[in-house]
Amino acid sequence: METETRILLVDDEENLVSLIQLNLEMEGYKVKVAGDGKEALRLFKEQRFNLIILDIMLPSVDGLQVCETIRLTDKQVPVLMLSAKHSGQDRVAGLKAGADDYLVKPFNLEELLLRVQILLKRSVSAGAIGLSSYTFGSNYVNFDTYEFRGINNQSGILSAREMKLLKLLIEKKGEVVSRDLILEMIWGVDVYPSTRTIDNYLLNFRKYFEEDPKNSKYFHSVRGVGYKFSE
Repeated sequence: METETRILLVDDEENLVSLIQLNLEMEGYKVKVAGDGKEALRLFKEQRFNLIILDIMLPSVDGLQVCETIRLTDKQVPVLMLSAKHSGQDRVAGLKAGADDYLVKPFNLEELLLRVQILLKRSVSAGAIGLSSYTFGSNYVNFDTYEFRGINNQSGILSAREMKLLKLLIEKKGEVVSRDLILEMIWGVDVYPSTRTIDNYLLNFRKYFEEDPKNSKYFHSVRGVGYKFSE
């Protein structure tokens, strides 16, 4: 199931936000709005976004700090920085903070939409490269063929959903992946399996890949938060 393209728009100029949001939604994007840096970081932590449009001058936490904080946990999500400042030094500061592109206000709306389109295409192309296989301990998984080799010489084929979940956890190694993100990425926004369903997938992974499934080394459930892969 394909998931919708989600954009986080962070700006405190209400009229501009309304205009940008309207035009992005007319292009088919799902837009979430934050009016200050603190709210932007909360939304980023709780939800998945394909692109972030981020103004530099924000209440509570400025856009540069927001971008730097995002880059501590996510190096991939494209960030388009907006600013009323025209100096080259400000542009450099934005790019150093981790932005992928920089647009000076006032800007042409068509140019904004074009830059959004380019950044999203670039992100999809980079993500398509991704991991094709992964080895941890004596275990091996091939994300292209769905084959795995586990403990005690187990081998077999994982289901498409098992492999998607496994790849998501491995790509976010060391991070707690929220239940909501797993539901959206693996099951889609219109399907709501129970937490027990996800737990059962983790139980399977432990049977395949853990020497002692009751004392898990790789696959962890974090009560009330989500799930984590670690080595």
